[in-house]
Amino acid sequence: MSDPTVDENVAKTRFLIISLTRVFGVFALMLGILVVLGKVDWPPIVGYVLLVVGVADFLIIPQFLTKKWRSNPE
Repeated sequence: MSDPTVDENVAKTRFLIISLTRVFGVFALMLGILVVLGKVDWPPIVGYVLLVVGVADFLIIPQFLTKKWRSNPE
């Protein structure tokens, strides 16, 4: 049987990674919206790329990581 402290540390680290991925996704999404609306002086294509990356980081990547890291029932 594995050490419960190590398992808990791994779980906390994985939770932190998933949470930071979502926060980065929201940040990228908001920045992309500002670029598309013309509030930030960057090319619009950068805004659209940020929108796609933000949606992926907020919705898709955390689900992928959760499925990948799911522990197997014994």
